Amino acid sequence: MRRLLTILTAILLIAWQAPAKDYLAGDFGAKPDGITLNTASLQAAIDFISANGGGRLVLGGGDFLCGTLYLKSGVDLHIEEGSRLLGSLNPWDYQRDPDAKWTALLLAVGQENIAITGKGALDCQGFQVGYNVVENAHKGLVKDDLRLDRVGGEIRPENIHFYRCNGITVQDISINNPASWNQQYDQCRNLLIERVKVDSKCYWNNDGLDVVDCSDVIIRDCDFDASDDVFCFKSHVPYGVSENILVENCRGRSSANGIKFGTVTRGTFRNFTFRNIEIYDTYRSAITIASVDGALIENIEIDGLRSIHTGNPIFLRTGTRNGGEAPCLRNITIKNVYAEVPFDKPDAGYMYEGPVEDLPRNICPSGIQGVPELRIQNVSLENVEIHYPGNADPDYAYCGSSKAELEAIPELEKSYPEFSNWKELPAWGFYIRHADNIRFKNVTLVVEDADYRPAIVADDVNGLVLEGVKIVQDSAPKNKKQIVLNKVKNYKNK
Repeated sequence: MRRLLTILTAILLIAWQAPAKDYLAGDFGAKPDGITLNTASLQAAIDFISANGGGRLVLGGGDFLCGTLYLKSGVDLHIEEGSRLLGSLNPWDYQRDPDAKWTALLLAVGQENIAITGKGALDCQGFQVGYNVVENAHKGLVKDDLRLDRVGGEIRPENIHFYRCNGITVQDISINNPASWNQQYDQCRNLLIERVKVDSKCYWNNDGLDVVDCSDVIIRDCDFDASDDVFCFKSHVPYGVSENILVENCRGRSSANGIKFGTVTRGTFRNFTFRNIEIYDTYRSAITIASVDGALIENIEIDGLRSIHTGNPIFLRTGTRNGGEAPCLRNITIKNVYAEVPFDKPDAGYMYEGPVEDLPRNICPSGIQGVPELRIQNVSLENVEIHYPGNADPDYAYCGSSKAELEAIPELEKSYPEFSNWKELPAWGFYIRHADNIRFKNVTLVVEDADYRPAIVADDVNGLVLEGVKIVQDSAPKNKKQIVLNKVKNYKNK
């Protein structure tokens, strides 16, 4: 109840706004011709409105070309349907903020009661801007530390970057084509994002949404198409806290992950609720919750997930990628899930696809995978149905489930956390390792064609309850063992 009241309070704080006075961008000299660089005139308008009690800056009638704009307290940037705030193609028209450390088409630092509304669009023209940044790297004007023509994401412009702001509303807008992450909210409070449509797949690192160390957040009724993670929750600093976050009635596609905690996870994440989420054509996992940089992640509930044509349904992971505090992942509830895993590459044909994995590798299972000293604790799966394609071939790639074979599987605790790191795993449905108090209730695992592996493998688990678990593999021999246990204590199969 306390958690619900906190979220409702956040809704009321965000939703209440004084009646806004409208100011037309044209009155400040801005021209919606898609050619004139309007940075100075639009910034002057924002500064004037903020200094005079706040209001709406209305952009209508076409495309307003500009570089970085700083949104200020009390200003609602209202982009009318059919109009765009269009990013300049010149990388030098964007500013890298000294506090936020990133660059964006729209920046805000330390502001209150700001908004982006309207049925128009923000469009950074990121493919061409990103290409132009690389050209600058070739000229020696900016650094390419990786030397891979993937200049650091913090100097390629995002569409939105709000840092340490309070009272943010983003409604009805389309947010398209960034040169880096699409929209990032870092150490902000009281954030409402609703009825937003995102097309973010024109360049590297095009996350759909990054919420970093933020509290009292509502994301609802949104549609995302991204080449990188869709709903991405991060913590960049050890003292950071992400809490009281609700995501509901949203749809997303990714050439990476759907719901993603991480990968940077340094602070605390707690009290998250996801309801009625659809993930489709997604290359990696529908759900990835990974604590590998010292974070405490706890009290996460996912209720109502439909995952179609996605490479992996569920991946929970601890690790020690960057040292620091010992990470903790506990109290995770995942319920009312339907998932289908394809045999083919789920994001094939999109502009930026996920990488082709090194072979050999059969289809991977879902995973709850801790490490020996960083065990995953208290995970409940209820009313879950997952369909796998099968067709795993032991002559192509093999991982057995004997005691010796299970204990030979590497820990990989310092690796970047992806379900495919191990290539071959010994189960087709769920692989559970180094975990305590794991409960499956009314879980159905279906494999469409032959798979040589068992459905569930549990290794070093204390407290495993399987209640109403149904395993369907029509092509399996009648005496095939579908549940394999190694070093499992307090096991119940009801």
